Amino acid sequence: MEIQGKVTNILPMRSGVSARGEWKSQEFVITTEEQYPKMVCFQVFGEDRINSFALQIGEAVKVSFDISAHEYQGCFFNSINAWKVEKLMPIAQNPPLNPQQNVNAPAGGYVPPQAGGNAMFGGGTPPGNSPNPIQAGQQAQQQGGGGLPF
Repeated sequence: MEIQGKVTNILPMRSGVSARGEWKSQEFVITTEEQYPKMVCFQVFGEDRINSFALQIGEAVKVSFDISAHEYQGCFFNSINAWKVEKLMPIAQNPPLNPQQNVNAPAGGYVPPQAGGNAMFGGGTPPGNSPNPIQAGQQAQQQGGGGLPF
């Protein structure tokens, strides 16, 4: 099985002696980058494998792993054992804007309203009304509106 994510935690190395000899293991946690991120804790056995993975917090990785269950006093415990870790190249989150682009330009497909029409109601300006509010106020004064534009 395989899963991708970012290394978020590296636990201290553990070691011991068994009937087969000395052993070393280390656990690390990755967090997937999905809509609902998942945290997964992996075990790595063997000092040579731990050193070859050389994990660092923040690295994007693809982990190949096996899942197994062990019974202890009637309870079952899962183990997630990583056997291969590939480091992924970081992907640029926000590519830089093209310097020739005008960021203040309207989005494609935008058409500004016509100067002589009322774009909201689909008609032209009613007779006698000016699209410019200053001119409308001046027209009202000329018509004897007492200085009020309405």
